[in-house]
Amino acid sequence: MIPSRYYGYAFPLCLAGIMSFLMSGVGTTRNIGFVDGFVGMWLQAWPISWAIAFPIALMVEPIARRRANLLCEPPANTSQRTEKDV
Repeated sequence: MIPSRYYGYAFPLCLAGIMSFLMSGVGTTRNIGFVDGFVGMWLQAWPISWAIAFPIALMVEPIARRRANLLCEPPANTSQRTEKDV
């Protein structure tokens, strides 16, 4: 297991991986449709998407957490939600 101090990097890495996988699939489908070799083309596009998505996720994660904190009520057991709570 990775030490918990690296959670701030592991979470965006996983999120970027999942999101880039799905979005590269959508983009590939939209551009070429379901043709022969579709899966191979999708899997070639995914690492490039992930390489772009991960640093972006690192940059925007704090902003997204702050925005989500504005939209959602704080947990019942505390008066203030912090970035570490989420």
